[in-house]
Amino acid sequence: MNISYKWLKDYLKFDLTPEQTSAALTSIGLETEGIEEIETIRGGLKGLVVGYVLTCEVHPDSDHMHITTVDLGDAQWVKDAYGNNCTISDEGHVIAQIVCGAPNVAAGQKVIVATLGTVLYDGDKSFTIKKAKLRGVNSNGMICASDEIGVGTDHSGIMVLPEDTPLGMLAADYFHVESDYVIAVDITPNRIDAASHFGVARDLNAYLGAHDLPHELTKPCVGKFDEVLAEDKQKATSIAPIQIEVENSEACPRYSGITIEGVTVKESPEWLKVRLQAAGMRPINNIVDITNFILHETCVPMHTFDADKIKGSKIVVKTCTEGTPFITLDGNEHKLSERDLMICNAEEPMCIAGVFGGLESGTTEETKNIFLECACFNPTWVRKTARRQQLSTDASFRYERGVDINNIPYALRRATLLVKELAGGTIVGDPVEVYPVKAENAIVDLTYKRVNTLSGINIPVEKVKQILGLLEMNIIEENEEGVKIEIPYYRVDVYRDCDVIEDILRIYGYDRVELPESAHTSPQQKTLSDQSNHLQQLISEQLTGAGYSEIMCNSLTAEAFYDGLTTFPSEKLVRVMNPLSSDLNVLRQTLLFGGLQSIARNINHRATSLRFYEFGNTEFYNAEKQEAVNQQVASGEKTALEVQQEGRGIAGYSEESHLALWLTGHRNTGSWAVADQKATFFELKAAVLNILKRLGLDCQLKQQQFQDDIFAAGLNISTPRGKVLATLGIVSNKILKKFDIDQEVYYADLNWKSLVKDALKVKVEQEEIAKFPPVKRDLALLVSKDVKFADIEKLAFETDRKLLKSVNLFDVYEGKNLPEGTKSYAVSFIIQDTEKTLVDKQIDGLMQKLIKTFETKLGAQLR
Repeated sequence: MNISYKWLKDYLKFDLTPEQTSAALTSIGLETEGIEEIETIRGGLKGLVVGYVLTCEVHPDSDHMHITTVDLGDAQWVKDAYGNNCTISDEGHVIAQIVCGAPNVAAGQKVIVATLGTVLYDGDKSFTIKKAKLRGVNSNGMICASDEIGVGTDHSGIMVLPEDTPLGMLAADYFHVESDYVIAVDITPNRIDAASHFGVARDLNAYLGAHDLPHELTKPCVGKFDEVLAEDKQKATSIAPIQIEVENSEACPRYSGITIEGVTVKESPEWLKVRLQAAGMRPINNIVDITNFILHETCVPMHTFDADKIKGSKIVVKTCTEGTPFITLDGNEHKLSERDLMICNAEEPMCIAGVFGGLESGTTEETKNIFLECACFNPTWVRKTARRQQLSTDASFRYERGVDINNIPYALRRATLLVKELAGGTIVGDPVEVYPVKAENAIVDLTYKRVNTLSGINIPVEKVKQILGLLEMNIIEENEEGVKIEIPYYRVDVYRDCDVIEDILRIYGYDRVELPESAHTSPQQKTLSDQSNHLQQLISEQLTGAGYSEIMCNSLTAEAFYDGLTTFPSEKLVRVMNPLSSDLNVLRQTLLFGGLQSIARNINHRATSLRFYEFGNTEFYNAEKQEAVNQQVASGEKTALEVQQEGRGIAGYSEESHLALWLTGHRNTGSWAVADQKATFFELKAAVLNILKRLGLDCQLKQQQFQDDIFAAGLNISTPRGKVLATLGIVSNKILKKFDIDQEVYYADLNWKSLVKDALKVKVEQEEIAKFPPVKRDLALLVSKDVKFADIEKLAFETDRKLLKSVNLFDVYEGKNLPEGTKSYAVSFIIQDTEKTLVDKQIDGLMQKLIKTFETKLGAQLR
């Protein structure tokens, strides 16, 4: 939010510079992002001065140029700018020769001169006035036309000033150029009270007072309102005041308004336009600008209706039927929900309450009679409506966070007086208001001991009371131990003693909290989350080293991806109530689709060889589980809190942590040393096995092939007891077509939380390096095509577990010279005894035992 330094000073007298003001605001929690100097005329007319044309002669080599000598006064900065490029008169004035092409230049004129080094602006472009030679004659400066310096549009000739204009006067002073500083303040959601100039001034006043710096806070007075109202009541009016009716007081706890007839809609005065431009708003007309001014002054949004367009002369605040069409000021049509609060006339809706006005709700140059609306709407209603209709405005920003309901009368009176001042008109009747339930301020008990305990320092009691007063927190009771205070309604974020203490400390100064000389801590046992993060870091480094890139995909995805899938049924999807779009309407059940979107995007940018991995959560909904939990809670068997404490989260919903890998394209390409090779499923399998090995979960794993609507060919890797550790395979073409991917993609999914739990159970044992050498033996086995290497490996270890250390497949042959339906496996066996050197008899005996097992169990033959 933009805060004007000069506007701020309208309410608060203080001596801080813009930079000091920015630092002070940051120190009290209103963090500033930067300071920018702004001027009513770009460049601020710096370097431009009033000069006097002494002589004017026709240029000998031009039919339109003139050679002039100009007196620029005796200012030292002008002398410094010209140096040796001028003459100095007996009076000490700078006399400069300037060649001018304007037809109206003449001796004896007072003119505006751009001195050497002056920067002039033409739109987004700029140029610097330098010493020049025009048709052989030196020219040191420029006599300016109004459009050349941004004070007009006339370019027919130079500006000729009145004769009594002081010589040497700065152009900035002559044209009353104002400069200001805009401080960009980052308003946090809880500090809506500071989303206005007076709100910031109020907070800064507390800081200045607490630090004994000069300060005086003044709120614009509206006491004249009653006098103006009494005068206007004596005048005859031609229209009746607009009446109001509020049908939904929950959504609209307070609604006020006033009718004014005979206003003149016109351009706003310069001071108002300057203020709004400093806040980043475009001036429109005096009526609209007044409501925008009030918004940025008091944080109270307002709307002005053309009273003649309010059918039935009545405002009705209510909801409309579901699906009612409504066209907003920007010309877009919206379908209303039955939960959208609307400002209606006797026949139709005119505005979305607290969000956006309707097409026919605003004022125009033809408007003569107006109705000023000033209301307070329920933050929840406004927020939900704004999200449903996908609208975000300055008004909704403030209403969503909570507008001060007690400030409504002040804002309405302030706006009315400004309308009377800038647009004229006559107030018709008294202000009208519906305010059925008066809002109560929060009451907080605060003890001085609690202040010192939470803040970590001893703040003097008198200083605590001073800060409370500066923050407008009224002390209603007091004793030796503490005070009972009334919190102003505009502080929607303060309702506990710790909130008050936080406010006291930020005004007192966080920098006054001294760091202790020593810090005390106690060792804490690592949690599952800590250990998971550590293992995740290890695996991330491993995968990155293997050429994989980590991606982070949106946990929101499109429901359409799950259409027709049995692996991830749509009834288990967690749906978003108010999705931003149909592409982000459910929480993901699998990481697969986010990765495929990333792959498709990269392929479209000609990156076709990809290796990705992602750690992420998946979400599931179980209706049966929710119903069972609901029955337990309804019967009193368990409370909702107990259900959550059992680790089940919200009834019916569950979350899982997963690690996913994607592989597609080529293993290597464009290398002179190695021929191009496509990536294969076995590369992905190797990466998964390496992950399991790094976690210590690679012992005696089982592998089982399968096929489903995700994988054209899949593989489950599980423990001997059947617990699935990883699922991987070739993504089906049906899935790939949804993403316009026409190359094979290999995908692996690991339940990360389950892996972490299993990995933490693994005991790392040390053993001495064997002193006796291993022996390698190879077998060429002719087996049926149905036999897998995993079957051979499993049988080998079942045959011998003492001497056999490893079994490896190093060749597969299928083709000529083999019986039909068979293939040849070349398998190596590593045999080792840790206690003695193996002899041929032991080795041959083991190999014969293995051969017999393969022949018996697998029907294998030696080649």
